[in-house]
Amino acid sequence: MTLMDARERSIAQAVSELTYCNPFLPERITHEREALGDEFSNAKPDWNIDARAVDDHPNVVNLTRRVERLATTLRDRLREGARPSKTEADLYVDLVIFMLYQRRRADFAAFASAAPTAAGKPARADFFDAHEHEATEYLLIRDRPMIARAELPHLFACFFQIKRAFFHIFKNIIGVSKPVVRFRAAVWQSIFTHDMRRYRRVLYDRMADFTTLVTGPSGTGKELAARAVGLSRFVPFDPKSRTFATDPAKSFHAVNLSALSPALIESELFGHKKGAFTGALADRAGWLAVCPPLGTVFLDEIGDLDASIQVKLLRVLQSRTFQRVGDTADLHFGGKIIAATNRTPAEECAAGRLREDFYYRLCSDLIEAPSLYERLLDAPQELDHLVRFIADRLVGAEAETLTGEVVEYVRNNLGPDYPWHGNVRELEQCVRNIMIRKHYQPAQPRTVDARRRFAEQVCSGSLTADELLSKYCTLVYAGCGNYSAAAARLGLDRRTVKSRIDRLMLDQLAGVANKSGPI
Repeated sequence: MTLMDARERSIAQAVSELTYCNPFLPERITHEREALGDEFSNAKPDWNIDARAVDDHPNVVNLTRRVERLATTLRDRLREGARPSKTEADLYVDLVIFMLYQRRRADFAAFASAAPTAAGKPARADFFDAHEHEATEYLLIRDRPMIARAELPHLFACFFQIKRAFFHIFKNIIGVSKPVVRFRAAVWQSIFTHDMRRYRRVLYDRMADFTTLVTGPSGTGKELAARAVGLSRFVPFDPKSRTFATDPAKSFHAVNLSALSPALIESELFGHKKGAFTGALADRAGWLAVCPPLGTVFLDEIGDLDASIQVKLLRVLQSRTFQRVGDTADLHFGGKIIAATNRTPAEECAAGRLREDFYYRLCSDLIEAPSLYERLLDAPQELDHLVRFIADRLVGAEAETLTGEVVEYVRNNLGPDYPWHGNVRELEQCVRNIMIRKHYQPAQPRTVDARRRFAEQVCSGSLTADELLSKYCTLVYAGCGNYSAAAARLGLDRRTVKSRIDRLMLDQLAGVANKSGPI
């Protein structure tokens, strides 16, 4: 007696791929469509764009029902003596894992949002009993267990991590544009890697060995991405006490390196011994010592580090050991390091400001935060989402009204091509200015920003061929100063160059606001 017919195997295969795929990449929609067939719905926005649609999205609801029916049918066949092949057994396990997660999703959400217990005691996850009962019913059938019983707490911990990852990614990375969806996908991959099967088997407790480096212009949310990664780390579950090993919310330590002098950075990171320098009146533990094995130290503006500190941090990344200032004893660092910079690492290495050996220890995992200009270029409606998010924090119940005021002002006074030099951070100040004064005066644009933004657009592939030619003609003309010289350098007719000038970009390259440019 076989376990699955061809149609059931096809559905199980799609669900298996769906269970382990990156939920923010297009492949997820493909797998959902394959698993649901005619039941697949386009009625609501895709839930990985609009997080509010997750719990009641028709595809999630219909797929959960379909999987529960199929898993129950296959379980009954196993009880009746069906002998699955290795492939069928693996597909059945993945089917059940998907079902178990969906059944406990609401429990994990409530558990994560619950207030801490009194006296600092860890909260008990008593719904593990329901998880263990259902997992036993479907995966430990008579004399043919599909997984070891000892793996059930680990599976429970993985479910909690997945739920936290969804929460922190959606909480910290707001927007609907393709660059933002790719940004979320990159953060998810930093947490689980591209192969979640391997992650569940062997990598879940080894991700601290890999440093994450977040790059991108100032104000793009690099620290928010770092928080999403750091707060979504795997935390083991103890089935006896019904508690997790630590509270993930208390394990993230952010250090802004650009705000500290080299001497203070060394003390903050590594700690110091009493008498190590003037003012060291007592022993002090640095962030590397305070951070627990399941915790994260976030080093913001890593590009500003003095070369001597880079050498000491390199040792931490290589050997996981360090010494306090004024001490010779080696201490061990067991946590994860996430770093961020608004500089281009390759350029910093070439200029000698960033040590290559240090950079190559930092870049095992890279995330690039998109600029606000890129995001709005792809999806202008993202402005509404971001302004509403900011307004909600500022005025609460009146967020909708303030959102309308800000969006109308931006569209009427700044226009769709406004470059947003300060990215989301600038947008937040724009909202505050309009809320207080009903007016926003942008800072003077800078030449370097216009050039950098053009380079970002070329590298990201966000320009059409026509836009690329126009902006490149503008860049060359700004450097030459006249159409004839620019035409000679470009190998184009003078009239063609003149017709291709992007006047807004030319104003920005010239560093002059609200100027019409050459005629």
